[in-house]
Amino acid sequence: MKNRNLNQWFWKWHFIAGIISLPFIMILALTGGIYLFKDNYEAPKQAHIKTVESTGKKQSFDAQYKVAQSHSKVPLTEMVIPTGDNQATEFVSGRFSHKNSVFVNPYTNTLQGKISPKDSDMHTVRKLHGELLLGKFGTKIVELVASWMLVLILTGLYIYWPSKKEGLKALVRLRFKEGKHVFYRDLHALLGFWVSILLLMTLAGGFPWTDVFGSNFKWFQGVTNTGFPKGWDGHGMNSTTTNNNALSLDQMVNKANNLNLEGITCIVLPKNEKKVFSVYNTTFNLDLQQKFHFDQYSGKLIKAYKWSDVGILMRGRMWFMAFHQGQFGKTNFAVMLFVAIALFIISLAGLLSYVKRKPKNKIGVPKVSKKFKVGYGIIALIAILGIVFPLFGASVLLIILGEYFMKLKKA
Repeated sequence: MKNRNLNQWFWKWHFIAGIISLPFIMILALTGGIYLFKDNYEAPKQAHIKTVESTGKKQSFDAQYKVAQSHSKVPLTEMVIPTGDNQATEFVSGRFSHKNSVFVNPYTNTLQGKISPKDSDMHTVRKLHGELLLGKFGTKIVELVASWMLVLILTGLYIYWPSKKEGLKALVRLRFKEGKHVFYRDLHALLGFWVSILLLMTLAGGFPWTDVFGSNFKWFQGVTNTGFPKGWDGHGMNSTTTNNNALSLDQMVNKANNLNLEGITCIVLPKNEKKVFSVYNTTFNLDLQQKFHFDQYSGKLIKAYKWSDVGILMRGRMWFMAFHQGQFGKTNFAVMLFVAIALFIISLAGLLSYVKRKPKNKIGVPKVSKKFKVGYGIIALIAILGIVFPLFGASVLLIILGEYFMKLKKA
C-alpha cells in the first residue's frame, strides 16, 4: 500500500515541476523531433556541393588542399577522406558550431562550394532546442527544465503506480467516458509511465551538453580519469624533425586507408612543423572508433588508441549522446522520434488536464497535510539531486524560501 500523505506530497511536487517545465518541454520535444530530420532535410540542399561528376583523373590531395586553403579565411585543420568517386573532398576548419567546410572538386581541382552549420535552418532549430535562442541564459533555462523533468518522471512513477485495490490493470487503463479531465489525466500518466525509461535515457544524453552539470561532469571525468586518455587529441605529441620533407597528404591518405577503419576516416593536419598527423574514424559502432598519431616526417606511428582505452564515463556519455540524436541507425531514429512525439503528447495532455480541473482564480497547488513530515530518505534524495544538478537545487531552495515567506505573511 502506498503512503497516502507521501503520495499527496509527491503529487504537490509533481504539479510544481509540471507548472515550471511543461511549456518548455513541449518546445524541446517539438524541436528535438524536427532536428532528427537534419540530414534528410540538408542532403538535397547540399548535394550540388558534396557530389561531383566522375570524369578524368583526380588531382592530388595536396593540390586540392592548396585550393581549399585559398578559399578559407582561417587555417584548415583536417580533411575527410572521400569514400566514393563522385564525392567532393571536404576540408574542415573549426569545431562544433564554429565548424566550416570547404569542398573541392577532385577532378577539376576547383572550389565546389562551402558549408557552414550556421547557414542552415536546422542550426536555428538546434539553437532553439539547446538554448531557446537566448544564448547562455537560455542554456541555463533548458538545463533547469531538464532537471525538473527528472522530478516529473520520478514522482510520476510513484503517483501513477496503482494501489492494491486498483491492481495492475490501472497501468493499461485509459478512461474515455469519465470526462475530459480524467481522459487527459490518464493519457498523460499512462504514456508517461510506459516511456519513462526512454525519457530517462534521453535526458542522460542531453545533460552532457548543459553548462553547469556538463562542466561539472567533465571535471569529474578529469579527476577520476574516466574521460579520454591523455594524448587522445594529440596535444603534447611532437614529430621528430630530421629534415624539412614532411609526408605529403597523399601519403597520409594511403596510410589511413591501409588502416581499414570503419565508417568515415578523417586526417587531422599538423598545426605546425613540430606537430603530428592524426587519423581517426567516426562510425555508429562506437566500439570500432580508433585514433592514430603519426610523425609527420617519418610516418612512424607514435601512438594508437582504441575505444576501449577511453574512460568508462566518457564511453557512456558518448553512447547516450549518440542515442539522444538517433545516430544508431533506423531503429534508434524511430525510437527517438517516438519519444519526441510521446513527450509532446504527455506534456499537452498534462496541461489540458490541469486546465480542466483548475479552480477558478487559483493556481490549484495540491494540499498536503500539515502533520506530514518528509522522511530523511526523501530529504537525502533531494539533497543528492540538488548537488548533482545545481540549478535544480537552487530552484528548490527558492521555492522553499518562497513558501516560508508566504506563511510568514499569512501569520
